[in-house]
Amino acid sequence: MQMSEENRKQPDKSAKTGRDQHQHPRSAQNLRFRDLGESIIESLRPGVVAFDRQLRIIQANSQAGRLIDLDEYIDRSLAKGTDANVWGNWTQSLKSAITTGQKSDFKAVRYNFDGKKRLLHIVCTPLKESRTQKVIGGTVVIEDVTGKVDIEHQLAQAERFAAVGKVAGKVAHELNNPMDGILRYVNLAIRVIDRGNLEKATEYLQQCRLGLMRMVQIIGELLEFSRSTYPPFEYTPIDQIIKDAVKAMESAAKRIDIEIIRDCPDDMPRFRGTGLFQVFCNLIKNAADAMEGAGQLKITMRRSDNFLEVEFHDTGRGFEPQNAEAIFEPFFTTKTHGRGTGLGLAICKDIVEKYNGKITARSVPDRGSIFTILLPLTQEDSPKAE
Repeated sequence: MQMSEENRKQPDKSAKTGRDQHQHPRSAQNLRFRDLGESIIESLRPGVVAFDRQLRIIQANSQAGRLIDLDEYIDRSLAKGTDANVWGNWTQSLKSAITTGQKSDFKAVRYNFDGKKRLLHIVCTPLKESRTQKVIGGTVVIEDVTGKVDIEHQLAQAERFAAVGKVAGKVAHELNNPMDGILRYVNLAIRVIDRGNLEKATEYLQQCRLGLMRMVQIIGELLEFSRSTYPPFEYTPIDQIIKDAVKAMESAAKRIDIEIIRDCPDDMPRFRGTGLFQVFCNLIKNAADAMEGAGQLKITMRRSDNFLEVEFHDTGRGFEPQNAEAIFEPFFTTKTHGRGTGLGLAICKDIVEKYNGKITARSVPDRGSIFTILLPLTQEDSPKAE
């Protein structure tokens, strides 16, 4: 049946709802294409969020709501689950993207939401008006790359552990030098003892001791990294463990002003000190290296109902913020070649996690580095324990 001219001009009101009520009749076909586009966006695996120049969210697909904690504004939504010390100010980053008209790419963003930790790949693209090309806002595409990054991380770990063979060669070379020196000095000591020159023999034995200490340091780092358990020792107040560590590192930190701050009650919690002593020694040594032997180190203890926090704040050169997690990986080092094996902080992380604790790092611009250890107090022994 042929439609009358009047019927043909009548807009199809059934196709219009809500925001489309004021749409011109001739755009009905465009409306259907737009609905199709929205359906496609809704079916995508990545999350998609559109926002205006004030960063207010104007539309988001359901996947975006599953990946991040959506707020009224996109910058607040991203800031909710990320560490500002690592990823900085999202407001500035997103506004910069839409102001410059350039795409911004944020890879492997660690995001905590709904009790889950995800790694997200976030891409921000300016949104332009089709006719004038004026930037009217932006879009954020969010992809969950946790599985992909986990696989890449496993491969990277495999490569690092495959490098143990190369490290072993380096260790053998490092051990060979002090061993050769020790044998030489032992032979010299034997000769001068036969002649009754005990003063010279003492000097040679001291040189042997220095060589042995260097060997113990090299072997100790590798042994501690591979060790799965630590020998049991008596429970010790945490401040005493820190004092012992500071005293043990006197030679490495003799030009450093070390201040111990007890921001907690008089009764200090007790821990099995073997592993934590090593962690504290390592952090003091790292601080000394970062400050090149001179500077200030504040060691602060804070206690809550369930946790003890120990913070090491040095005035050294710091590190790149994006390396805040990588520095705890085996063989990763920010030190110059030949000054570190890259195992120290990996060992610290391994030990702290055996206490069911957590260690984190952040770099403070122009103020050095802060390493924070969080230890649960459920393992604390009673004050009368031997």
